[in-house]
Order: sequence, then structure tokens, then C-alpha cells
Amino acid sequence: MTIERHPWTPETDDGHADLASHDTWVHGTPYATLERLRDEDPVSWVDEADGSGFWAVTRYADVIELNRRWDDFTSYRGIRLEEMDAEETEARRTLMELDPPDHTRLRRLVNRGFTRRTVESYEEPIRELTGDILDEALALGEFDFVGEVARVLPMRMLGRLLGVPDDDAAQLVDWGDQLLSNSDPEYTDHVVDQVDTDEFRLIPFRSPAGLEVFRYAQEAAIERRGCPHDDVISRLLEPTTDGEPLSDLEFNNFFALLVAAGNDTTRYSLTEGLRALVDHPDQFRALRDDPSLIDSAVEEILRWTTVTTHFRRTATSDQEVGGRAIAEGDKVVLWWASADYDQRKFDDPYRFDIRRDPNDHVAFGRNGPHLCLGAWLARMEIRITLQELLARTTEIEIVHTSDRLRSNLISGTKHLTVRVGT
Repeated sequence: MTIERHPWTPETDDGHADLASHDTWVHGTPYATLERLRDEDPVSWVDEADGSGFWAVTRYADVIELNRRWDDFTSYRGIRLEEMDAEETEARRTLMELDPPDHTRLRRLVNRGFTRRTVESYEEPIRELTGDILDEALALGEFDFVGEVARVLPMRMLGRLLGVPDDDAAQLVDWGDQLLSNSDPEYTDHVVDQVDTDEFRLIPFRSPAGLEVFRYAQEAAIERRGCPHDDVISRLLEPTTDGEPLSDLEFNNFFALLVAAGNDTTRYSLTEGLRALVDHPDQFRALRDDPSLIDSAVEEILRWTTVTTHFRRTATSDQEVGGRAIAEGDKVVLWWASADYDQRKFDDPYRFDIRRDPNDHVAFGRNGPHLCLGAWLARMEIRITLQELLARTTEIEIVHTSDRLRSNLISGTKHLTVRVGT
């Protein structure tokens, strides 16, 4: 079956892009390469210039199956392409590098703070916060949507869930950028594949910012132990299901994960979502004309953007997947950014369609224990931002689109200059 190319396919993508290279993703998601792999070699071996190589799993059905089989394909050995020895792995382990029952033990501590019901109870404060942020940005007429809106809102909201002052949000965003965007020189002086970061190998993301986050986390913990609040930090300090509290290392790493992952993914979903709507004016008009489409529009934005491009697993025994023999210890990479464009699952996948139904995307994962903790919060932030933006504007024009993030893990545009009519 012949399908149209994705409109954002980079000119540099000849169908044979190096998926492991951070530089590949600066130009955009290599849709042509991922499509070729889905069609020709859906469980394919990829050599790495600086690594052992990995199996790239690109079809939706295979991604879903392997994500569910956490006992055969574990997260304990890491969820990024980076290879770590046992000491590094243990020192930097977070909720994401665990499988049940350890994963369940930690997740239960904070899960109730991120359930759909709990998140929905925050709607009015989120809407008020979003309105204030948008009013300041729109008054400029022309502005960087990322810098003024998409980078600010998620961390301000996460800060309220954590129970930290609004005045600290900007610093948390900066630290989060240095952690999760540790391969992009715009955000860190310690670019992991360009400078020697060995002295930080036991710190999250091999970043010195992790030390600052740890200090901040410990100061917050001291305060909460003296006077617990109704917030996520206080819940992290409660005993787990086995009656034991988190160790200082577990607490620090969990906090660092929330700071890193709690901002960047929603930031880029918001940015790329707005870009998609402006690029597809018929869809933008449809949403303006029929506000009831907002929920399906959010789901299509999540599918279309798929900001987290992949998660790595490690085979715990010899396996066969898609006719390929996978050996114990092999890295197996589940490409979410490919699964969400698999024509075997999605009709006309390169069509941006805010009415798409069903839309069983994997932007947050799909099944198993590793479904994104902040999925409902991200959905609400995107929905409310679009609603409040539409209510305040008559037109939106993209003036300039910057380079994309230099990262093979997180896909997104770093700056998006827009001009608005109100």
C-alpha cells in the first residue's frame, strides 16, 4: 500500500538515517527511515558508533507485545540507549528503570496524586494559571511560544503538585533541561557525547545539574519531615507498601525524574501541537467551530507528536521476535515514534485528523506497568492551553521555527515564534 510522506519528513532522511545519532533528530523525526523499517525489517539490528548495537522494534503490534512482557524485556538495565555498568545503573535507578514488584512499590507512593480524578480536581487552578501565562504572552503580539508558554506552564503546574514555590519554577526548568536535554549544547555545557562527563557518571543523566536537584530535594525533604503537606514530596517520604521509607538515593532520583520528565515532554507536545494546527488550517478551523472536538484533538496531537521517541529494554533470555533471534542481554528498543505511524494500525497515518477515532496511540506507552504517570496531567494541560488560546485569539501565524532538540530520546522544536491576532 502506498501512503503519503509525512509533511514534516526531513530532507536529510533518505530512508537510511542513523536512529542512534542525536544529530539525526536535529532535522526532525526520520519518518522515512522508520517507515522503511516497518515495511522491510520490523525487528532490525542497528549498529552503534559508540555502543553494542540494538534491535529496533518498529511495528505497533510488536511494540505493544514487548512492552507488556516486562519479565522477558526488562527495564532494570536502563531505558535509554546509553550503556551503563552495574554501579552506574544502581546509582541512577529511578521508577522508570524498575519492573514489578519494585516498580509497583514506588509508583503506589505517588499514583493517587496523578490519577484522572485527582488531576480533574485541579482544572480550575490550571485554567487560571494558564490564562495568566497566556495573557502575558499575548500582550507581546509576537513571541516565542516555547519560552513564554510551553516551557513555563508544565513546570509551574508540577511545582504546585510537588508543593514548591512558584518562584522556584524557573530554576527547576533550567535543571530539568540540563538533565533530560543533556545531548543538546543549547541547554548544557556537559554534552554527553561531546565532552568527558565521567565524573558525573553516578548522577542522573550524567549531569552536574543532578547534584543541584539532589540538594534541593533534600532541603524539601527536611522541611516536609518537620511539617508534612498534602503534596507529592510528602507522599514520597511516607513508608512504602513494605513499611520502609525510600532511601535518600531513591528519593533524590525520584525527585530528579519528576523535574526532568515533568516539563520537557508536555512542553514539546504543546509546541508541536500548535504547529500542527497552524500547518493544517482546516483542522484548526474545525476546532474553532466545534469546541466539542477538543478531546479527540488532544489525542491526535499526542499521536502526531509522540515526543518520547523510544524506550529501551534488555532481553532477559534468548527470545524470538518477528522471526529474529534475540540473545539474552541484547538491547531491544521500542520505537513509539514509529508505532504511532504504523499504517497497519492507523488509517492514513500521515494525515493530521483531530476527528481520528479510534486513536490508540502509544505516546504515553499503552499497556503494562510503565504507562506514563503524568498522562492525565499532560492531557489536561494541552486541552486547557488550546481552549484558552482559542478563546483569546482570532488567528495565529508561525513566524519562525527553530532547530529541533538534539536528542534521540525526546523529539521537539526548541523555539516557535508566533504572531497572534486577538
